Amino acid sequence: MSLDGYIADQHGDISFLKIVEEKGEDYGYQEFFSTIDVVILGRKTWDTILSYNIPQPYEGKQIFVISHTRKGIVGNARYYGKELPALIRKLKAESGLDIFIDGGSQLIHTLLKEHLIDRLTISVIPVLLGSGTPLFRPDVPLQNLRLTQVRNFHTGLVQLEYEVLTEK
Repeated sequence: MSLDGYIADQHGDISFLKIVEEKGEDYGYQEFFSTIDVVILGRKTWDTILSYNIPQPYEGKQIFVISHTRKGIVGNARYYGKELPALIRKLKAESGLDIFIDGGSQLIHTLLKEHLIDRLTISVIPVLLGSGTPLFRPDVPLQNLRLTQVRNFHTGLVQLEYEVLTEK
């Protein structure tokens, strides 16, 4: 996200991410990606990924694309239009599945509201957009977090990792 909290500008453009692109630097993504089994993302995020013409995005992973208009299975992606919290609970009950959530504020908001996110990793890009699509909606439910790691890179990107503390 931008330093002021946006994941896209006011036109939905994410080209600001290129500010920190550097050949050979993936900011720990491949290491992280090797630990996950399931990818859940919003339809707009999926459409953006598909627009990059990557041959098999998220190859070897179960993919659920949250959409209320599209249905079926395309390649390794399954469109899912039912209740997202139910899907997450079902997947969490299965042994050994690590889930990666990638999407916009509505997707994140729904899961935070249901206390279904265990960890947040936020990469902050050194740019102020001023407006756009926020990572978190203004009415995000109260979440207690514990900072577990901070990584800074010479490109100016800062990566923050938080554990979401469960309600007691």
